[in-house]
Amino acid sequence: MKTSALSGAWADTWNEFWEARSAREKVLLTWGSAVLAVAIGYSVLWQPAADGRAKLRESLPAMQRELSQMTAQADEARTLAGAAASVAPGGQALKDALTASLADHGMPGAQVQLIGTAVQVQMKNASFPVWTGWLDDVRKQFKVQVVEAHITALKADGQVDLTASLQPANAR
Repeated sequence: MKTSALSGAWADTWNEFWEARSAREKVLLTWGSAVLAVAIGYSVLWQPAADGRAKLRESLPAMQRELSQMTAQADEARTLAGAAASVAPGGQALKDALTASLADHGMPGAQVQLIGTAVQVQMKNASFPVWTGWLDDVRKQFKVQVVEAHITALKADGQVDLTASLQPANAR
């Protein structure tokens, strides 16, 4: 109810103001308001949009060059990633990778040694299913193969003592 009373007060005030003007003043106020509305519309809406459009038009060729460079780099990265995926780590890099992988699979107590081109893994009282799961993962991930393994079953079901030598699959 207050808003209608307020809008009614504004309407009354406007009507009083407008009726107090002569015909010539009304024409001047109408045209002045129209020119002012056009000037505000131009400076607030049209000019910033036109400036932004011109800046975009100027920067578009540079953006297109950057896009083509990024596309070429992404293609090269995909090619290199495929080539890198087929290369197995060796030496100290393989030892470090296997040590980290053992820790990730919950087998941090393993002894890992580098012996020639092979990495020897020794574990006491290890879970055989966990070890075989880890072995399958590293075989796929690091492209290694078991060249020698000695596994002794313990009295507890699924527990073993083991020594295994792994080397890159392409080392033979």
